[in-house]
Amino acid sequence: MKKISLFDHYLTGVEVDFEKFNELEERIKSVLNEYGRLRKKIKEYEEILKQRELELEEIKKKNRDLIEERETIRSKVDFLLDLLEDIQNKT
Repeated sequence: MKKISLFDHYLTGVEVDFEKFNELEERIKSVLNEYGRLRKKIKEYEEILKQRELELEEIKKKNRDLIEERETIRSKVDFLLDLLEDIQNKT
């Protein structure tokens, strides 16, 4: 069975139903539009993620600083308590 190409249709004068081609073209355009929209959304989400990661790093640094400050205060309080204990023991 011989396949008939668009060119064969043109040569024989037989009209070709382009409705299916138009449908396909519309579907392809729709897919491409959706693809473009999704790519744009991905870039937006990547930017939001990047901002959140920076915020997280900043919070982690503040947390480390607070822990360090707490340890310093704890050491000073322990030292002062030891001094008070020494004073009590001497009296």
